[in-house]
Amino acid sequence: MSELTKPGIEVSEGAAPTELTIRDLVVGDGAEAQPGRVVQVHYVGVTFASGSEFGSSWEGGRPFKFAVGGGRAIKGWDRGVRGMKVGGRREIIVPPRLGYGDQSPSPLIPPGSTLIFVVDLFTVAGGPTGARPGLA
Repeated sequence: MSELTKPGIEVSEGAAPTELTIRDLVVGDGAEAQPGRVVQVHYVGVTFASGSEFGSSWEGGRPFKFAVGGGRAIKGWDRGVRGMKVGGRREIIVPPRLGYGDQSPSPLIPPGSTLIFVVDLFTVAGGPTGARPGLA
């Protein structure tokens, strides 16, 4: 990945999407995130309604690590990172039913919020094939 800096997120005008929306900002060329593989990502998250940041892995300098399809991340993330390649940066807009719904984990995320994430994929490991790709 050419940039290792925290991205900004601009919120579009108009109504929030009702379906999961995925847009590659940078297309990676490394290993691909697939169900069963463990990925490490940096992310920034804002609410669609206000554009206010509610979370980021950049401040602590520790990427978020999870198994794709393993239920440790919200459904919008599990679906949104699939097919992404190491070195990529992707915008994922998550409607409430694939996010936190009305059960917000934080006072910074109002119940029923549509969420916007920008995710940078750094590593992909493991998976059904046993392949263990390295860092970007």
